[in-house]
Amino acid sequence: MKVLVIGAGNMGLTYAEGISKSKLLKKRNIMVLDKSEEKLEEINQISHFDAFRELDDCIPNADIIFIAVKPYHAEGVFKSIRTLVKPQQIIISIMAGITIASIKEITGLDKVVRAMPNLPAQIGKGLTSYVTSPEVSRIEMLTIESLLDTTGKSIRVSSENLIDASTGISGSGPAYVFYFMQSMMEAALQMGFSKTDSTVLVSQTFTGAIELFNQSNLSPNSWMDKVASKGGTTRAALDSMEDNNVNELIKEAAFAAFSRAVELGKKH
Repeated sequence: MKVLVIGAGNMGLTYAEGISKSKLLKKRNIMVLDKSEEKLEEINQISHFDAFRELDDCIPNADIIFIAVKPYHAEGVFKSIRTLVKPQQIIISIMAGITIASIKEITGLDKVVRAMPNLPAQIGKGLTSYVTSPEVSRIEMLTIESLLDTTGKSIRVSSENLIDASTGISGSGPAYVFYFMQSMMEAALQMGFSKTDSTVLVSQTFTGAIELFNQSNLSPNSWMDKVASKGGTTRAALDSMEDNNVNELIKEAAFAAFSRAVELGKKH
């Protein structure tokens, strides 16, 4: 099996690297295509990839094709590969908002996977949600899941609407966490901590809280109850968040990302 990644940006190279490290494929069976000479030079320094600039040099040899370009480049890429692809090839798109129907229409291919990864994929801790067209077989689906799992974990969802929804939760979610961290670090600085100590205080707090959550069956609400005692400091902070409607604001932010993903699909 040969895998081609079109687009050598952060996420494209993340999947190429993840697949390479997983040993699922032989090293020379991972191909990466990009139009940037600078990117190609960078890729050529990585001995386990074959780098290409022209589609007709690599498309015919691929079994699975990852499309990892910006959504506004999608139509151009799909039109370019249409005359080169073969019916048995599988397209995996990791572009926000681009629907399976539009990919089928422009490429002429039936086997299409739409996936939504997130940034922690770069360190093998990512989450990718995906949905497939009906033409993708059960065996092919298992292969696809194995490839997606090389960057962390994957979940198969039942509809494209849930891909857009996962954009608002896991796809954009790391930024929400960083936003919260930044606010806490700024508060620590205002309280008198140094920048270094503020960073350690916040990062270790997040790391510890996530580990506690992952190693138990307790809900976030249950953990909050364990930390917060009546009339105590934590309860004062949680009460402040409730008074300021933080819970609803976070949900509104997630839905804003969800809505934008839907808008991108309509636009492109």
